[in-house]
Amino acid sequence: MEIRAEEISQVIRDQIKDYEKKIEVSETGTVLSVGDGIARVYGVQNAMAMEMLEFPGGIYGLCLNLEEDNVGVAVMGDYAQIREGDTVKRTGRIAQIPVGEPVLGRVIDAVGQPLDGKGPINATEFRRIEMVAPGVIARQPVKEPMCTGIKAIDAMTPIGRGQRELIIGDRQIGKTAICVDAIINQKDTDIYCIYVAVGQKKSTVAQVVDVLERHGAMKYTTVVAACASDSSFAGLPK
Repeated sequence: MEIRAEEISQVIRDQIKDYEKKIEVSETGTVLSVGDGIARVYGVQNAMAMEMLEFPGGIYGLCLNLEEDNVGVAVMGDYAQIREGDTVKRTGRIAQIPVGEPVLGRVIDAVGQPLDGKGPINATEFRRIEMVAPGVIARQPVKEPMCTGIKAIDAMTPIGRGQRELIIGDRQIGKTAICVDAIINQKDTDIYCIYVAVGQKKSTVAQVVDVLERHGAMKYTTVVAACASDSSFAGLPK
């Protein structure tokens, strides 16, 4: 096989033409101490409040205390795997969760991780966990009614969209049933529902999800579950 100098030079020119130099610069720090889910990190002077930091092993943490010479980080993972002297990297991202239509019909935890076994949430929009709420003047007034589907409540207690209503009562008297009925009753409206279960048993949450699915209400509903058996070390989205 004859080797032509022109062909070799052309290949070299093409490789040089397509060569792109990439430099990745990341600010890193060092773990000073860790315990009880809190890590002290030195060396990330430019870290922002509520920024996510990456620890070894894919564990993430949340910047809370920004002190003069170190940063206090709430570890959102198994802090027992973190050791003194480990390298910590900044992500430059403020803690956020996925929002929009991809989370409809899904069961997620408090930081947006899926719990229903239906695969990852392919969201294109995210919203920060900590945000300044709009002022009272900037909010839309409560002017449209919202029916719960329970005649006694709708007849005696007018409820509007955007209105806050507190359901108070002892255990096992039907508070959850009222909420579930109200969600099911929004089937033919343009209201999106979010059911938040805090401190409940997983079996109870599964029963609520099953009821909503059987009535076709999960199409416009998102269930956020922080169950009683869950560890406090919830994982942040990467």
